[in-house]
Amino acid sequence: MAREYVISVGGITLANQAVTLVFLNPGTTQSIEILRCWVAQSANATSAQQRVQLVTQVTAFPTLTSTTPGRLKLIDPVSVIAGGTAGAAGTCGTNASAEGAGAKTVLVNDAFNVLNGWLWVPTPRETIVMNASAASGFGLFFPVAAATLTNWSCGVVFAEL
Repeated sequence: MAREYVISVGGITLANQAVTLVFLNPGTTQSIEILRCWVAQSANATSAQQRVQLVTQVTAFPTLTSTTPGRLKLIDPVSVIAGGTAGAAGTCGTNASAEGAGAKTVLVNDAFNVLNGWLWVPTPRETIVMNASAASGFGLFFPVAAATLTNWSCGVVFAEL
């Protein structure tokens, strides 16, 4: 049975740039399956559209805030993915301060109104699987700077296969 984990942050202030909100890179022994992604903002009540993408990125990876994945089932062991700041294999992080020069490949392109937030829940056949020892990591990414930079929450739920 797959073990499921969440990388989630709230109340963050984004850099005034295109920004990776969450990035995770599978390690050498464990593939991961992306099950859910979300983004929301609570700073104001002004309607604004925001672009969002699900991407893969090859090295050089973003510079991140280290964020440790949480277990969704407390009986499970801790994730093989650890918090990290460099996007290296087997690590994850949030709210990039720099994007890195690695090429991004867009898997999902979307847009949403910040008053409503954004939720991506794929059907089982639409999930994204990142292979162990892959050359790329997975990112939840804003390709353009947000109009309001404060009080964002976001996250990714993934399973270790």
